[in-house]
Amino acid sequence: MTASIYDHQCVSINGDKVSMSEYQGKVLLIVNTASKCGFTPQFKGLESLHEQFSAQGFEVLGFPCNQFGKQDPGSSAEISEFCELNYGVSFPMFEKIEVNGDHTDPLFKQLKSEAPGLMGSNGIKWNFTKFLIDSEGKVVKRFASTTTPEKITGEIEKLLS
Repeated sequence: MTASIYDHQCVSINGDKVSMSEYQGKVLLIVNTASKCGFTPQFKGLESLHEQFSAQGFEVLGFPCNQFGKQDPGSSAEISEFCELNYGVSFPMFEKIEVNGDHTDPLFKQLKSEAPGLMGSNGIKWNFTKFLIDSEGKVVKRFASTTTPEKITGEIEKLLS
């Protein structure tokens, strides 16, 4: 039997261990983020989704990654401060991880295997790839970096209704 996303342990941007089981029963949007990327302004849209739907059982989870063009070189404290000051990010952010290669975070390994990219590719191409998870913990859909958070609103509403 395949592991559930709820079996994973992650580390928050403040260094606390977080069991993904804390998010059981919620609709999730899991995103690999970066602070110095052309897509960085998507933090604003992600925060809007968080504000709009969190009371209905929705969470955005941000995972900084420095694997694409070294666009998130800062420490956890610097990333956290940047996100809060520039985009008012209040959704959970986690410790910087790798999403491709030998040191891929186990959660992202599972997300990629359950929702492959274009033509079945397992790799993540760039920052701000998004995975939509239903309230049962199943990966519903993978969205490319170019898909803005606003374009995902309808999909989130369907899963919350």
